[in-house]
Amino acid sequence: MSCKSTKVAPSVDFDHSCSDSVEYLTLNFGPFETVHRWRRLPPCDEFVGARRSKHTVVAYRDAIYVFGGDNGKNMLNDLLRFDVKDCSWCRAFTTGTPPAPRYHHSAVVYGSSMFVFGGYTGDIYSNSNLKNKNDLFEYKFATGQWTEWKVEGSLPVARSAHGATVYNDKLWIFAGYDGNARLNDMWTISLQDREHACWEEIDQSGEIPPSCCNFPVAVCRDKMFVFSGQSGAKITNNLFQFEFKGHMWTRIPTEHLLRGSPPPPQRRYGHTMVAFDRHLYVFGGAADNTLPNELHCYDVDSQTWEVIHPSLDSEVRSKHIFWLLSLLLEMPSGRLFHAAAVIQDAMYIFGGTVDNNVRSGEMYRFQFSSYPKCTLHEDYGKLWENRQFCDVEFILGEREERVLGHIAIVTARCQWLRKKILQARDRQRDEGAAGGPRDIPAGSRPSGTQPLLEVSIREAEAQPFEVLMQFLYTDKIQYPRRGHVQDVLLIMDVYKLALHFKLSRLEQLCVQYIEASVDLQNVLSVCENANKLQLDQLKEHCLNFVVKESHFNQVIMTKEFEHLSTPLIVEIVRRKQQPPPRLYSDQPVDIGTSLVQDMKAYLEGGGLEFCDIILLLDGHPRPAHKAILAARSSYFEAMFRSFMPEDGQVNISIGEMVPSKQAFESMLRYIYYGDVNMPPEDSLCWCLPICAVGQLFSVLLCSWTSLFYGGILK
Repeated sequence: MSCKSTKVAPSVDFDHSCSDSVEYLTLNFGPFETVHRWRRLPPCDEFVGARRSKHTVVAYRDAIYVFGGDNGKNMLNDLLRFDVKDCSWCRAFTTGTPPAPRYHHSAVVYGSSMFVFGGYTGDIYSNSNLKNKNDLFEYKFATGQWTEWKVEGSLPVARSAHGATVYNDKLWIFAGYDGNARLNDMWTISLQDREHACWEEIDQSGEIPPSCCNFPVAVCRDKMFVFSGQSGAKITNNLFQFEFKGHMWTRIPTEHLLRGSPPPPQRRYGHTMVAFDRHLYVFGGAADNTLPNELHCYDVDSQTWEVIHPSLDSEVRSKHIFWLLSLLLEMPSGRLFHAAAVIQDAMYIFGGTVDNNVRSGEMYRFQFSSYPKCTLHEDYGKLWENRQFCDVEFILGEREERVLGHIAIVTARCQWLRKKILQARDRQRDEGAAGGPRDIPAGSRPSGTQPLLEVSIREAEAQPFEVLMQFLYTDKIQYPRRGHVQDVLLIMDVYKLALHFKLSRLEQLCVQYIEASVDLQNVLSVCENANKLQLDQLKEHCLNFVVKESHFNQVIMTKEFEHLSTPLIVEIVRRKQQPPPRLYSDQPVDIGTSLVQDMKAYLEGGGLEFCDIILLLDGHPRPAHKAILAARSSYFEAMFRSFMPEDGQVNISIGEMVPSKQAFESMLRYIYYGDVNMPPEDSLCWCLPICAVGQLFSVLLCSWTSLFYGGILK
């Protein structure tokens, strides 16, 4: 691309002849699809293998291997093979002594072998010899040889319905059922050397999941995830993650309302969960006496859930009368105790128990979408961290500490700060202020721009205000150490600002963190600070925490209680003697608007009065915002760093071709709020210039090539 500053607006032009003008991007697209799609594959014939549930499936090369389970009358120990290329079933070749017939066992792949651990064995027809196992078998795919590992030393208690995975050359076993009680212990064994292998119990820490069984595990981003399962009266729809390196568990918050995303799946058991890229996919299971068949997807990076809505081929979709019927025929019905595995970019689901306790022999394939991740939140977060192209400086508190920011982001997200910025801008104009820019970090201001707008906010101190600003740019805050008194008090100051600035979404995030952080060591400090700041909701939470039967005696024996203000001591004693009635409100919680919603409204006219750049498309002006363009496009960032036209106008073209207005608006929607909806006929128009906006280029190129070529593009 080349840009030249002249008396007329410069052009954003792709120079085909200059090899140094672009950063070349090579994309190798193999067979892929750009939409989520179910396919019903040939079922397993009875002469090959019985319909079943409570079995396992694993993926090895281009085949799915099914082991064990039950057919409703007997336990099984046959090994079936499904070729995903030929879509054909057969019995896998085996030699040696296989594991005894069983169900609710686990199976994993390591190297060129499958490992089967534990499970429930015996004769379910006569209800005899039923017991859990803790044996470990290896099946070699190359030779078909079954071998039992005889391990010396301590062994995990025999169990079934547990979770198992492979990480760092080891098999990891978690929880399950031992015949009398549910478990939540963890064991591991190295799979590298059978002769010297031994079991080791893991000393877990953190928020360990409750004892449970009939749950899935999946590994993503070097962490193991556990979702729901049978855990007695404590059954929840919590998602937990386990850090292999530190052996630390963490419960992942699922306060979906704060993120403007769908809720997590219902609590359930007998479901499957697989990992692909940065996502976890949950399907099926029994959820409160129902068998749902929605496919839920969890994004590990954004920590949000969504329900996947599958698509059909465009030619099928065009025949409206057959669309719904075809979709239902391709999708699996609700089921539990099925099994799932991933090969390349598709998930395969086999068997399970469907309605009326019927075993299934069906195989389904789910095609994952090839769309790349949108980096909207990360890009705006980097803009905040780097402090480039800043055009406003907030002067905070009595000490007049200064914090830089961007008018476009701040005015899009916060109406209170928007009014303060407008007032400061009007005052600057009235005073005819013409002073030069303040000394700010190098690279933060390109040449030819206006001086920083100074906005005074006496109500805020720098540290909590910076946390608030981080939220405006990213829709989240980086939580400090949970439970540490000083960090909790900092978030309380942020909460006070959120109330003052009327940021409902941030209010809820702060309350969520503070309430989760209150413990026996900090509750009195948090309560006293809440009383001082007149944060009644948090004060109520602390008082109720103190007077709990299991907390009260421990709290009043602390030194902090001795130094508590007299009115608070009186209030605690009265609360203990006569608890107030619980008040329930059916009023919906105001969760505010998200970053995506705010930036969408900003592009659609809400930010017109704050535009500082004009993009000219075939002579037609389109007001925009430099900071947003620079944050989302490395090309615009480089242009604004090197020069800025005096009249603030930039021509948009692709060589001698002017893209359509629709394609141009599609690009802006992606830049501002990450929207990727675009007509295929406009996609190619932006393949060249959008290489500066890499994710959208990939998305649109995928969309275009899937429709017209369906093959490989380099």
